[in-house]
This record gives sequence, C-alpha cells and structure tokens, in this order.
Amino acid sequence: MRILFVSESSLPHANEVTDSVLRVVDHYATGGDDLAIIAPGWRGTARLLRTTGGRGVPVHRIASLPLAGRTEVRIAPTSATALRRRIAAFQPDVVHLASPTILGGRAMVAAQKEGVPTVAVYQSDVPGHSARSQMPFLESASWQLLKDVHNRATVNLAPTTATRDQLIQHGIENVHLWRRGVDTSLFSRSLRDQSLRSQLAEPGERIVLYVGHLAGEKQVSDLEVIHDLPGVRLVIVGDGPERCALRRAMPRARFVGHRFGTDLATYFASADLFIHPGELETCGQTISQAMASGLPVIAPRRGVPTDLISSSRTGWLYTPGMLDEMRSAASDLLFDDAKRRAFGEAAQESVRKRTWPVLAEQLRGYYRSAIEQGSTLAAR
Repeated sequence: MRILFVSESSLPHANEVTDSVLRVVDHYATGGDDLAIIAPGWRGTARLLRTTGGRGVPVHRIASLPLAGRTEVRIAPTSATALRRRIAAFQPDVVHLASPTILGGRAMVAAQKEGVPTVAVYQSDVPGHSARSQMPFLESASWQLLKDVHNRATVNLAPTTATRDQLIQHGIENVHLWRRGVDTSLFSRSLRDQSLRSQLAEPGERIVLYVGHLAGEKQVSDLEVIHDLPGVRLVIVGDGPERCALRRAMPRARFVGHRFGTDLATYFASADLFIHPGELETCGQTISQAMASGLPVIAPRRGVPTDLISSSRTGWLYTPGMLDEMRSAASDLLFDDAKRRAFGEAAQESVRKRTWPVLAEQLRGYYRSAIEQGSTLAAR
C-alpha cells in the first residue's frame, strides 16, 4: 500500500501526534509499504526518517513559522496547489492526516482534487485549549474549523469513546474509534532502577511522576498539592514555557527535562505513582506508558482518562478541579504498598494487548475502508 502521511507537527518537536506517526510508519516500513511524510520544516530539520529497521522514509518539509509564544509549535502556510503537486507525484492509495488543521486541512483539499481517499485522525483538543485561553471566543471558531476539515475526510478516527462522542455532538461525521498503542516491550516494570531512585529521592521517599509538556494547558501547577506531601518526591519529566514558574512554585520537585526511549521508560518504571492532571488530553499516551510500566494512575474524571483508567482498580479518577481529591487519592496509594502494588499489576495487565503493531494493523483496516469508499464514489 502507498501511504502518504501529513502531520501538523514533526520532529524535533516531540508530542503525541509526532509519536503516533513515527510508531505507525516504523511498523509499516517493516512490511514493505511505500511511505512518505509531509510535515512542517525549518532550517536543519531532517528530510529522511530512519526507521528502527534501517529503512529511510522521505520527509517532504514545508516551510513553517513558529506560533507566537510557542516556538515549538510550527505553522506551515502552504497552498493546496503546492500540496496537490506533491500528492500527484507520490500517487498514494490513501492520505493519513495526523491532527489536521492548517497544513492538514489544505492537504485534505488537495487529496480530494486528486481523487485520493483520506483518513483524518483527531489528536489535538484545539477547542478545549481555546476555551481555557485568554481568548475563549475562539472555541466556537475552532469547532467550525475542525468540522469543515474533518467532514471532508473519507474516514475520521478518534482515540477514545469520549472524544468520538464529542466530535459527533459537534456535527463531525463518519467517526470511528482508533485507540493509541503502547510499546509494552519498552515500557515495563523490569526497568526499575534503584540507582536512579536514589538519585531522585531520599531513602524511603515515594516517587510521584509526571511526564509531559510544561505548558499552562497541561495544568502541571495542580501538582503543587502533591509537592508538599511528607515522604513524597515529585519528579517532572519534560520541558516547556512554564518550567521556570513551576520550579519556583515547587522547589523540592526534581525537574529532569526531556527523556526518550529506554531512558524515559526507566523513569516510568522507577516511580511509584503517575499523576496526569491535564483535562484536555485526546490520546493519553503517557497514561498508557505509565500503566505498561506497572504504575497506578491518578487523573481527572474527564475525557481520555475515563476510557483508560478503571477507578478503584488501576488508579483513581478525581472530580476535575477538586485538587483535594487528587491529594487524597495519591495518599491512599502512596502509603499503602499492597494496594499500590495490586493497582499497578492490574494497570499493566489492562494495556498488555494494546501494542502498536496491533493498532497499526487496525488502522490499515480503516485505510482499506477509505479506499473502498473512494472507489464506490468514483464509480457513481
């Protein structure tokens, strides 16, 4: 199959959109599919993606500009005509649109004009971020943009039932469920490292972990209620514009910056509890990674966590905004070793079969469905 991926974000910016594209491309590259990627680019960005199997996948970089105040977020203001030429040159069977907005929306138009079916994957809660920003009036405009983009797609995919229902409620059609995978061969309790624990915490301290972008919409500041728990050390993996403010607010926390691959997996495995405070997640990738590492997870009872966490079995869900509930849930697990161990084992078992190869083959089924639908429309 010839598959063209159009991603609204790309390396070196690491996020859930980038990671899911890389995981799927890596799997398909081993099976002999013909692949290409269109993504934002700027000086020095790579034009060849080297997969784990050693195969090179071409990356067509589109000139981009940084979003004001968020230099890691790039906007690629190209034209549908230019994208149409690239699509015509590659002649894909299907175009995979990862979190389409500006670049993805124009690629959608270009693919339509070329008669190529599209699969659009919803991965970023743009309306939710707008609602929490200083410009909440953009929320309705964001939904209209997403509706305009996604209703052009042959097939739309959502990562959770909550997200799927939300898209349908806002008038987006033909939405199916495609969950995110987790690399259970990498994220595993077997990587637990006592030496790392001794570097991060004092003897006897429990380690609470957060992994993610340090930006306002991630609500990392909510973890202040955990920061001062006695006998607890908060470890924060990631970076972003809020890092300095968070360090001032939580001076006892360990801020270790970005971590990747086995290094990241070792941080997960070496912690005791994972807390995910954000209410606007669409994929919950770090939740799945924590669970695969044998960690119970605490998160707000909204959106993605309600699909992934079985409250009172694999973790606890708290009422959004009720940080005293978050603190109580953390105390419940941190100071009861037997309960924490049981929750962690249940969490690990719950994601055991949700691997990227399994999810990538499910995605291939959606590609085939889109191709069949495109053929039916062309025959009319």
